[in-house]
Order: sequence, then C-alpha cells, then structure tokens
Amino acid sequence: MTLDQLSVENLTVRFRLAAGELTVLDRVALSVAEGERLMLLGPSGCGKSTLLKAIAGFQPTDSGAIRLDGRTVSEPSPERFVVFQEFDQLFPWKTVRANVVDAVRLTRKLPRAEAERRAASVLSMVGLDAYGDFYPHTLSGGMKQRVAIARAWAIEPAILLMDEPFAALDAMTRAALQQETVNIWQRARRTLIFVTHSIEEAMFLGQRIAVMGRNPGRILEIFDNPYVDTRDQPDAAGLRQRIRELLGSSGMQEATA
Repeated sequence: MTLDQLSVENLTVRFRLAAGELTVLDRVALSVAEGERLMLLGPSGCGKSTLLKAIAGFQPTDSGAIRLDGRTVSEPSPERFVVFQEFDQLFPWKTVRANVVDAVRLTRKLPRAEAERRAASVLSMVGLDAYGDFYPHTLSGGMKQRVAIARAWAIEPAILLMDEPFAALDAMTRAALQQETVNIWQRARRTLIFVTHSIEEAMFLGQRIAVMGRNPGRILEIFDNPYVDTRDQPDAAGLRQRIRELLGSSGMQEATA
C-alpha cells in the first residue's frame, strides 16, 4: 500500500479586495504519494498557482489543512521547493555553479565540497556542466530554466513544485525540458507537483492529472494517466476528450498548446 506523502484537506483560500471578498480556492482536497508526478491543469484564474503557493507555505489559507508526512505545513521550507515561470530566478551576480552551490549550502548546511559535488552532478544532468563559470545574463531563457531546475534538484526537496516553468519557451525548448524533467525524475524519484495550462504537457508528464475549475477554484476530477512519458498516444483520445470537456465547462477554450 502506497502511503500519501502530502495531503490537502478541504482547503479554502479567500482574497480580500476593495470590491469585497473573493474565494480563490473552495474546499480543495487531494493527496499525493511519495515519488509521484501530479499535474494541476486548468484555466487561468482557477487557483492553480495559489494552491501551489499554499503547499509551498507562501500563501495563507482560511480553512482546511496541508500536511506533509502528517505534519501541518504552515511556512516555507526547503522540503517544498518552487521553480517559477520567470527566467530571472537566479542571482545575477553569481555564476551558474555558484547559484547551485550556494543554494545547497544555505538550505542544507552542507560542506562546500559536498555542495560542489551535487552542483556538478545536476548541471551535468541538464547538459550545462560546461557552463558553470557563466553568468545568468549570458544564458538563453531555456538555459536559465535548466539552471533553476538543476538548483531545485540539488537541494533534494521532499516535494518539487513547478509553476508553469516552460510556458514562455519556444516549442522545441519546451519539449526538450519536459524530457529532461522526466529523465531527472527517473534518477531522483522525488515527488513533483506541476502546474500547466497544456493538456499535452499534462499527458506527457503526469502520472495523475488533477483538472481544476474556477469561480471558485476547485478540483473537478483527478485522472490516472496510463500514457505518461510518451508522446505517441494513439489510444489516449478518450482521456484527452474527457479532459477537454471538463476544461470547456470551466471556460478554458484552448489547452493543447
């Protein structure tokens, strides 16, 4: 029997605005097993990023609970590390290697030699071992995201949270980074929760796919995905169509890009 590593229990988040109170998440409930890859798929405004920030400990909640290995999540921790969509997540005054090494030393309190070993390993995983002495401003957007992903894996969080990290990239770079994410996961087997607008991305990366609706944000349905890790999915039309129907009911017209 697989035990749940993370549980989200009837989570509600409200924003207080000048015009009144807005319920962003309404009694959201889900669980994630250790080592699982779960996709959060839904239209803009359904609360995907808010849910991710709540799991990370950045977003205050109004009711419900988030538990990691039975412990209530109440503040940020290196155990739940986030990779954002923005390219400029790196310290611009540090080299690629230093961005990784210093993050590991700060969060894990490791000796420099061990931090440098981890940095070398993860930079090699993402194909950037030759760029350790480069500065972020000399890298393309895709390369910056690779460094951010490498840094996250080097820290070895219990759960890696990824908030549309490839959304702003061209199709070829996006596909390459999706594959690299799978490759790294197969080595590290860390729990991954990944936010996306794209059905195709969710189908490729997610062992399970949680489809969210909006007004207010909620989980509509969670699907097991037997087509994970493959782009050739001739038998996946039924699942893809069911997801499209759910997203269409929430006002998301195009989710396949």
